[in-house]
Amino acid sequence: MDRQNRKPRLRGEFGKHPSLPSGLLWAFFLFFLGWTTAASAQEPPPSPVTVDAVRSEKMAQTMPVIGRLVALRAGDVATRIDGRVGNFRIEVGNRVKKGDVLAILDSDRLQRERTRSVASVEESKAALESEKASLAIDEQELRRLESLRKSAVFPKARYEDKQKEVLRARTRVTQAEAILENTSALLQLAEVDLADAKILAPYDGVITVRHTEIGAYVKKGDAVVSMVNDKNLEIEADVPAQRLTGVKPGIVVKIEIDKQKSHFAAVRAVVPEENPLTRTRRVRFVPDFDVEKENLAANQSAIIQLPIDRSRQVVTVHKDAIVKRGGASLVYVVADGTAQIRPVALGDAVGNRFQVLSGLNPGELVVIRGNERLMPGQKVLPQGKP
Repeated sequence: MDRQNRKPRLRGEFGKHPSLPSGLLWAFFLFFLGWTTAASAQEPPPSPVTVDAVRSEKMAQTMPVIGRLVALRAGDVATRIDGRVGNFRIEVGNRVKKGDVLAILDSDRLQRERTRSVASVEESKAALESEKASLAIDEQELRRLESLRKSAVFPKARYEDKQKEVLRARTRVTQAEAILENTSALLQLAEVDLADAKILAPYDGVITVRHTEIGAYVKKGDAVVSMVNDKNLEIEADVPAQRLTGVKPGIVVKIEIDKQKSHFAAVRAVVPEENPLTRTRRVRFVPDFDVEKENLAANQSAIIQLPIDRSRQVVTVHKDAIVKRGGASLVYVVADGTAQIRPVALGDAVGNRFQVLSGLNPGELVVIRGNERLMPGQKVLPQGKP
């Protein structure tokens, strides 16, 4: 009984609904089906994308090389004599001028050495004067004897003896002159030692290290302080030997100091000595910046955009246009309002662009924003550069 009653009820729900005629139901179904089909047949709107033009431009390929600022004059200031450090006139960080006194060694012994040398010189001078006087007397006597050579009373033996005495007197004068020269040289050395007791700045600069203290004993050649001339800096970089083709004295390159400011520097010299371990050579650059205004320091790093070949005309594309799929480099080229995918062969990087070896022509527009969502043949709405 229940089964018989259930069948008409089901037919009434789908075929003969008590409140909705069957013809009207089919009409509603056909209307909905037609609306869905029409909606699916409509094309999607163009996708907005940002485009950039393929360029033909001169390129001088560069590579970044990390260099450093180097001082032309820097190093240790050593003592020229042995002695005890008696006084320091400077501290680390002090700026000094050439000739300024940095430290003074104890000079009591040196003063006494000089006094003794002065006395030796005076003694030598007196001895020389005495020998010269004796020589003058002997020479006068010899001349008197010579005036008697034609007389009958000429003392020949005495005359010959006087000649020997004059010769000996002249020898003693020569010896006295040598002694005076020697003592004078010793006096000069004593004065030099006394002057070297004052350790002077050899050039303008800044004190970076004090290697000893007051009371310490230093020997000749020991470093007393280290200093650097921070007003006269160059840039030095170790450049791979195979990248030196475009590096010649006089060429100008772009440099960045700590990635804050861009400057330019000229190549001064390529040092003809290669490091066998790194296969690099040192290159020196003369920068165009004012060291004092820039507040730079020795050993500060610098990035040098170094040319590695001659400039040439190349085709370039923006790096954001490149889409990597399956290991291939692809770009979307906009033509007739659609995005057509195209494989390209790329060369070296040129800033934010790549050199194009094949696949693109100058003037073509490529998608650089929105290309990650595109499909080949999809309509696009170009919007120009970002």
